[in-house]
Amino acid sequence: MSEIAATTVHEAYAFACMKCGYGWEQSYEIEHHVDVHGHAFVVYTADGRRVPSPLSTPTCANCGGHVVRIMRAGRVAGVQELLRKQQTPQTSENSAKDRTVSTAAAPDRHWRLSDLLHPFHRR
Repeated sequence: MSEIAATTVHEAYAFACMKCGYGWEQSYEIEHHVDVHGHAFVVYTADGRRVPSPLSTPTCANCGGHVVRIMRAGRVAGVQELLRKQQTPQTSENSAKDRTVSTAAAPDRHWRLSDLLHPFHRR
């Protein structure tokens, strides 16, 4: 046996491509190993497949770009939920003129970088 499995940790990250603005989230199983020589190494898997570390050079699934911002998990989902709530029709008579968010966005569209980061800017 060439290695001894030490521990497995589950982590999730949110990503935003700085080139095209695409946002996504991914969960990983991070296996910490020690080889027979005592050297530690890490194996990342996502959706059952071995993948490179998401922290080294993440690649945008939309445009292939490598300038990707890594954030804590939940950021993309949180922004998606916020935008979904803002796009829900209001019940007041004046809802059409009071609305500030366009309804043209489909629920499954990719998210622009400004959509992802705007709610987290400090005021």
